[in-house]
Amino acid sequence: MKSWGAVGLIAGMVWLGVGLAMGQEAAPTVVRTTQPPARVYDIGVDVVAPQLLPMQWPVIAPDTCKEPKEGLVSLVLEVDADGVSRNVSVAGAQGTTLEKMALHIVNMDRFKPGTLKDEPVAVKWMAEVTVKGCFATKTDDAGNTSGVFRLTAQPVQEFGATARQKESAEIASAIAGVTPEPGLSKVGNAVFPPAALNHVEARYSDEARIKHIEGVCLISVIVDAQGMPQNARVIRSLGYGLDEKAIEAVKKYKFKPAMKDGKTPVPVMITVQVNFRLYERPN
Repeated sequence: MKSWGAVGLIAGMVWLGVGLAMGQEAAPTVVRTTQPPARVYDIGVDVVAPQLLPMQWPVIAPDTCKEPKEGLVSLVLEVDADGVSRNVSVAGAQGTTLEKMALHIVNMDRFKPGTLKDEPVAVKWMAEVTVKGCFATKTDDAGNTSGVFRLTAQPVQEFGATARQKESAEIASAIAGVTPEPGLSKVGNAVFPPAALNHVEARYSDEARIKHIEGVCLISVIVDAQGMPQNARVIRSLGYGLDEKAIEAVKKYKFKPAMKDGKTPVPVMITVQVNFRLYERPN
């Protein structure tokens, strides 16, 4: 029997089916022999995104084949420090002809690599590829015929941050936009941050569970000199009743208070990150 659960936790404080062809015919799987990069970076302020190098794919006229297909395929990939695409996969793959074609296209792409401080590095990326094609008839040397999928237009590729990268950027922006209340100490220098002494799981609302809503809710809260949370408020909302569930959980936290000069407890404002993720329990 399948059931759904949620995980709420404190994570930080302010801190084709027939003979697929690419162009003409399907190419054999490319086997990479070089070692993978030691580290793969997220694209951000310090990491510059790669640039796709121009490439023309062979196409045929739409009226020379049958069963036209067109669609948008979303993929995730890594671009290594040599500008080669690696670990390409389709988001929510169903094994369709268009997905296989998009996989082949991105696997064959070459890039000007991403950089960190002007040095080439491997990065995580997301691609959306629009594929247009149809099935043509291929006859082999023995006279056997088969359907081969061919492009009828150049693929259109758009690249951007992955969903996780976008979420991380939104979280960082929301935290940066929080203005501490007057009279509170500021974490840093001589003030050490509070530390959570317990963890209270944030529960899913019925509406959010039914609609399979996931994401991160940010709660701004004052941790007083006794280590108790006060004045909890939402600074990044998820809606569907999850904001209220996040506040309900955070109010039950207990902290070791922030310490000034390592000996005097002081009140500070922090941001608590509450993750809502659905998971499927095994039978």
